[in-house]
Amino acid sequence: MATAYLLPIKTAAALFPLLALVLLLPTAVLLYRRHGVMSPGRTLSLYGFLYYLLTAYCMTIVPLPKQTGDMCERFAPVAHPQWMPGNTFSDIWKEAHHQVGLNALVLQNPAVAGTLFNLLLLVPLGVFLRYHFGRSLRATAVIGFVVSMSFELTQWTGVWGLYSCPYRLFDVDDLIVNTSGAVVGWLLAGPVARLLPALEALDGRALAARPVPFGRRLTALTVDLAGCVVTSVFATVVMIERRGTASAWLPVAICVVWFVLLPLATGATPGKRLVLLRLVGENGGPLVPWRLILRALVLAASVMPFLSGFFLATLILLNEPWRYDHLTTVHGSGAQNAETILYALSSIELQAVLAGLALTAACAWRTLRHPHRLAPHDRVSGIHNATLPHSRSVRAGAQAADRSEPVAVARAADDGASAGDLDRPLVGTGPVGPTGSAKVERSAADSR
Repeated sequence: MATAYLLPIKTAAALFPLLALVLLLPTAVLLYRRHGVMSPGRTLSLYGFLYYLLTAYCMTIVPLPKQTGDMCERFAPVAHPQWMPGNTFSDIWKEAHHQVGLNALVLQNPAVAGTLFNLLLLVPLGVFLRYHFGRSLRATAVIGFVVSMSFELTQWTGVWGLYSCPYRLFDVDDLIVNTSGAVVGWLLAGPVARLLPALEALDGRALAARPVPFGRRLTALTVDLAGCVVTSVFATVVMIERRGTASAWLPVAICVVWFVLLPLATGATPGKRLVLLRLVGENGGPLVPWRLILRALVLAASVMPFLSGFFLATLILLNEPWRYDHLTTVHGSGAQNAETILYALSSIELQAVLAGLALTAACAWRTLRHPHRLAPHDRVSGIHNATLPHSRSVRAGAQAADRSEPVAVARAADDGASAGDLDRPLVGTGPVGPTGSAKVERSAADSR
């Protein structure tokens, strides 16, 4: 029976790298907004959770049957859902051939093995929900039921219409057993969590070492570059549709707006705002236009090779009749396409591409080697990044303020303080809420 689970596990292992790559940017944005850092421990835990979910879903749908004309006839016994609870016991008795004995009823009974597998399937879900997400037992039971229901509906609908009829049985017993497995996982997560380090502690250590992580700035830059490219392409298409032509300076104008005018007006680019970063001038002063322009020019020189490569790849994919129009006739393997592109470039163009890539690699290397992870465009312009409070710190500050308020009221009453004294800010009583924690964090970032 173990061999039946080998193919789903292999399928999940093959799909996970692609899923991890697709979800890398959204995952980074989510972690930086919630926790301010993408610590290795939390990232490993989250990607472990994603890999587990992918494997669990593969277990419920793989192997996929071959689509044939008589498929619905072959799977007729599983066409209708099983709504009667306790049907599993009937299956166990039937698989035991109505014999009473340890081997017949338990050890060598495939129905028992299937039920045990359904129980174990969502045990890791309960562990993750308690350790990583901090969910309660009731919430874990509800989430376990929803996940199990999604399994059963996927099977009952023939993978949501991919097949004309179900090829696996919708069984209410599976819902009960799966949900019980999630609850068991939550109960087991208590001892497991005591053996593992707290994720909040790992986040705190990472933030203490790097208050403005390099990955956080890289995520913001990736979002900004993608936004500029998408906006430029969209604006170009709209202008061509309306006027029949588009200005070659349009992408430049969009980049100026994105990296100069928006930071000057709001204090950050859209990408930095998304991951809760802001730009501060030299010595914590205001942003100056000429420094923003200088910063944008140095940044453009650093990332231009990637933008140029993206533009060239886009032209090839769109089969546009540009200078490299003969490249669009190549439909071989990726290696053949790459070889064709290299031969199409002249020696000067190839040297320029290699020099640009070397420049980008050198900028990344110098950034990582700098004690404060400052990039060349940061050092040249004098403009640096500072953090805004992430959602967990804001929530922690609010909770600390709620806890400290009764203590402050009681202390004021004991000292005979008047009602007006209670309105004055307390000094030395701990966090003062989201606004206060934000000021402290920004002041610390500015001092760096």
